[in-house]
Parts: sequence; structure tokens; C-alpha cells
Amino acid sequence: MTSTVVYEENLRTICTHVKSGTSIETDAPPDNQGKGERFSPTDLVATALAGCMLTIMGIKARDMKVDLAGVKVEVEKIMESHPRRIGGINLTFHFPDGFTATDKEKKILENAAMTCPVFYSINPEIKVNVSFNLFG
Repeated sequence: MTSTVVYEENLRTICTHVKSGTSIETDAPPDNQGKGERFSPTDLVATALAGCMLTIMGIKARDMKVDLAGVKVEVEKIMESHPRRIGGINLTFHFPDGFTATDKEKKILENAAMTCPVFYSINPEIKVNVSFNLFG
């Protein structure tokens, strides 16, 4: 078992990772009758994509001895209605000052990001835009 999810109240859930015991709370967003005080489940989908991409990049970077510490991804989730669903995800990668990598290493990192398991799990109807133009 990977996790458990318990409905608390007021459109909030508590999601617990079984192996570590860590937890994440979710709320429905204000535009869907919730408080919006926590990540919504759809926020987590978009955020999981960025986390997965950075993890796969991290594996490649470690192999190439490239330091990815401090890389930040801005995540924008775009909702659609009829039916209510994620319609798009925009990811913008920001690399810290002093980041160094050759053009070949940068291309390897970009390709690695686009092969993460979450990316392959996203419905093809969801438009995913990824910007690596801030490599410096």
C-alpha cells in the first residue's frame, strides 16, 4: 500500500504516506466550494509533475556531476469546466545564478525531465508547456 486518504470534514482530506508516515492535507479550492487553505488534489497533480521532472533531472545531474541545487519550478495549473478538469499545466524552470552546465548537459537534463513517469501519466488532452529558456 502506498498511502491512505481520510476525509476529515469541510472538503478536507489527510493523505498519509504509509512508509514514512508523512502527511499532506488537501482542500477543495474556493471556486469549488472549498476553503483553499491547502493544496487541492488537482494542485498536487500539477505540482507532482514538477517534482517528478526535477527528480529525474537530479538523477541525470548527479551522474554528470552537475549541481542542480536551488533550481525552482513555477507551476501554473489551468482548470477547465464541462467537465471540471485540469486543462493545462505550465512549468517554468528557473536556474540559480552560478548554475553551470555545457550545452550537451543542458539538453540531457531537458530530455530527462520530459521522460518522468508523471509526464507519461498525464492525459494527452492536458496541454503541458515547459520552459527551459532560463538556463542562463
